Amino acid sequence: MRKNTAKGECLDLAREKKQKSPKNKEFEKLKEGLKNRFVNTAHIMWGRDLNELTPTEIYQTVAATAKQYISDNWIKTNRTYGEREEKQVYYFSIEFLMGRLLKANLINLGIEEAVKEVLDDFDLDLLKTYEEEPDAGLGNGGLGRLAACFIDSMAAHRLPGHGCSIRYQYGLFEQKIIDGNQVEIPDNWLRDGFAWEYRKPDKAVDVKFNGHAYMKEMEDGSLKLVYENPMTVMAVPYDVPIVGYHNNTVNTLRLWNAEVNRDFSDYGMLTQEQMRQKNEYRLFVESITRYLYPDDSTYDGRRMRLIQEYFMTSAGVQSIVRHYKKTGMDIHDFGQKIAIHINDTHPAVAVAELMRILVDEEGLEWNEAWVITRSTIAYTNHTIMPEALEKWPVDMFRTLLPRVYMIIDEINRRHLEEVRERYPQDEGKVRALSIIEDGMVHMARLAIVGCHSVNGVAKIHSDILKTTTLRDFCEYNPKMFNNKTNGITHRRWLMGANPELANLIDATIGSRRWHRHPEQLDLLNDYVDDKPFLAELGKVKRLRKVALAEYIKEHNHIEVDPDSIFDIQVKRIHSYKRQLMNILHIMYQYNKLKTDKSYDMLPTTYIFGGKAAPGYYIAKETIRLINAVAAKVNNDASIKGKIKIVFIENFGVSIGEIVYPAADVSEQISTASKEASGTGNMKFMMNGAITLGTLDGANVEIREAVGGDEHCVIFGLRAEEVLTYYATGTYSAWDEYNTNPQVRLVVNQLVDGSYGDFHSLYDYLLHANDEFFILKDFNAYAEAHEEIMRRYKDKYNWLKSSAMNIANSGCFSSDRTIDEYANEIWQVKPVMMS
Repeated sequence: MRKNTAKGECLDLAREKKQKSPKNKEFEKLKEGLKNRFVNTAHIMWGRDLNELTPTEIYQTVAATAKQYISDNWIKTNRTYGEREEKQVYYFSIEFLMGRLLKANLINLGIEEAVKEVLDDFDLDLLKTYEEEPDAGLGNGGLGRLAACFIDSMAAHRLPGHGCSIRYQYGLFEQKIIDGNQVEIPDNWLRDGFAWEYRKPDKAVDVKFNGHAYMKEMEDGSLKLVYENPMTVMAVPYDVPIVGYHNNTVNTLRLWNAEVNRDFSDYGMLTQEQMRQKNEYRLFVESITRYLYPDDSTYDGRRMRLIQEYFMTSAGVQSIVRHYKKTGMDIHDFGQKIAIHINDTHPAVAVAELMRILVDEEGLEWNEAWVITRSTIAYTNHTIMPEALEKWPVDMFRTLLPRVYMIIDEINRRHLEEVRERYPQDEGKVRALSIIEDGMVHMARLAIVGCHSVNGVAKIHSDILKTTTLRDFCEYNPKMFNNKTNGITHRRWLMGANPELANLIDATIGSRRWHRHPEQLDLLNDYVDDKPFLAELGKVKRLRKVALAEYIKEHNHIEVDPDSIFDIQVKRIHSYKRQLMNILHIMYQYNKLKTDKSYDMLPTTYIFGGKAAPGYYIAKETIRLINAVAAKVNNDASIKGKIKIVFIENFGVSIGEIVYPAADVSEQISTASKEASGTGNMKFMMNGAITLGTLDGANVEIREAVGGDEHCVIFGLRAEEVLTYYATGTYSAWDEYNTNPQVRLVVNQLVDGSYGDFHSLYDYLLHANDEFFILKDFNAYAEAHEEIMRRYKDKYNWLKSSAMNIANSGCFSSDRTIDEYANEIWQVKPVMMS
């Protein structure tokens, strides 16, 4: 590959030169120190020689060795923040989908190569060691992955920012595909412990539920809170270090675990009834942090979600206030020194909880506490669908959190006084802006009223929020609404997941500055026409496709051709994401191959992955259909391997690191106006896949970044058309079915026995009127696939489009997003560590 100063110099020569160059003394000193620490750590932990350790023990030893390099900087970071009284950010999210941390930490510490050589010296394989780490079961999809990217970028940019969440004993679930069906089994990710956590029992706080709260009038006429008979749960923090990239900064992800107080274990002289009550209490406490997302199809499941949300939020806010007071800073300056960010509505109760602490415990007057609360809290919205905005029945909320409900009721009363002043005699507007309405507590409304900033996560999403979903609130206070388009950490999704591509970029632009400044990926724009570079890019892509093909062969027992088009859709299974349209189109292509001798198509491997919520019947039926079609098509020799279909089981972060770099085509086909942003689209783009998608979420900005339709393929209804159909009710799925023979054939095949009985999906499309316009967009989607195949035949221009996507992906790094949050919402600045 040719470098910047000598365009055309071969990449192989650059690699050869790198391999021949002697290691410097500093590296050798680092390696020697690592080797000594590694051996000593193994002996201390296991009391055995290295050659007697299991692969899991080797992983734990490497992790423990890395932690020794982390801990000094962690202590120094926390000390520096405190001594300088730096403003700090606390990012509250019900999910943090971290993935494996060993590789990321070694990269960020700058010791990965040295660790690899140390293990080589002992005939151990670092890549295999990585595979011993379980994915932390702390999230499900885009929301959690975004949060993980954000705290990575905060540390990378030396920002004093930390995460707050729950230490779930079990993740969402481990997905198994049995006879084509999704089967959920517990994700016991903590089976062997979590190597990166530090339990901090001395920092535990109490969280209170139930009981009876009321205001009692005192003799002097003042009011005093009385809170009788609450149920108290001890929240114990488990801290995880978040390592900055080559900068000595180590921030904290604090995970809260529900535990029984130590003195509770003393049963002493108890009656049988008292013992029964204690056992019931113990079971309740242990259930709080047992599962990520309890099943919300039942009342008890919904109640447990609310318990989880308040448990995490109350523990986090209490901990922040307590730590703040220990620094000696004035509580009246709290909003100037602390930023609390609410990632979606799950932690929205932070508004009321902070008010509770400031008023009840710190003795502030209501108005002063309210100013502090609003200046402290900011809110990110992640959905434009009103039905997805979280709300809780008043009876449930008031019973479970009596004091917090009183505060929300008072917030709402004062808020509506102002609304009525603004809109006299307009009770419709009052209802639209009320936090408590129709017997429900609306958490997004609470978050908006109680914060100073509301942001969407893509330009189109933010526009729809302002004009549709949150229109009344935007009209009421337009200045607080803004956009912060999502991003991903390029350190994991390019440098970590695709080191061959990272090496190619280094050698091509003659610089590694893009590792810290991803916007400098745009230097690759000088090479998008360079044939030697494109040839090397093609080799890297094929290498990653071979790796994915090997994974599929091992885990799915399906042979796929690395030279076929790898067309990939991996994300949560949901009707609006339209995996159903994807598989219906594959059925259509298969029909054409079987019946139309003149039809030809490029060999294509269609790859799906993602989990359906256990109670989401249509999503689970979609998975069953994908596997039923795969079973038939993959075993039909008559189509000569033109189509292969793979459903990757238990898709998650670590599998994603194999999948995203291998994609030729990135399926981003959600119904326009439904996807807030997406981050998978950015991971695919950064690894050189071509977006096939609707103008939805961040697809709009990806299209702009690559210069228009020449380097992506856009199809289907636009957002304004979709919203018009919803408003007018003029769409008819039956019209599409009756007038479109291509649609009619594949829909009929759902019930004619071609693939089994899928009346559920047939009824969903026709009798439920195809709520996400699958049938309406079907022909445009088929034409988009024809365009993909046409372009793929032109290898030079396909690789040019791939290069264009990589070169212009830097703006979708979470580093850019976090800088915008820091400068425009939080007002925090980088803190240099010595």
